[in-house]
Amino acid sequence: MAANPFDFDVTKFFADFRYKPVDVEAVWAAQRRNIEALSQANQAAVEGFQALSRHQIELTRETFEGISTLLRDLAQPASTEDRIAKNTDYVKKMLDKGVSHTREVATITTRATTDAAEILRKRAVESLDEFRSFAGQQAPAQAAE
Repeated sequence: MAANPFDFDVTKFFADFRYKPVDVEAVWAAQRRNIEALSQANQAAVEGFQALSRHQIELTRETFEGISTLLRDLAQPASTEDRIAKNTDYVKKMLDKGVSHTREVATITTRATTDAAEILRKRAVESLDEFRSFAGQQAPAQAAE
């Protein structure tokens, strides 16, 4: 009769297995710090988004003021040369503002992303150090057994 492959004593199988209980409180504390870091990174991202939104609102206001001024100027009687000169100046100003505003938006976005990423990077390094510490606490207890 063939031996049943599922007929074995589990206690004998795991007799030499060295299981060390984990410090649950330390693990929970580390997870709380992970969640706090995520919350801080999220807050940094939200603050960056708010700054970007405020900036975009200001850009929109400036754009509408510029268009309003241009339309008022177009309504005034002027020679063709004056209109061309005013429109050319207006377009130059708008191009300069556009480049400047794009640079400002990029700066705000980069700052917000960098701040959030730095918070997460710092916590990841701390988490790895904590993991190393947990493993170090387990090793001497295993050697004693």
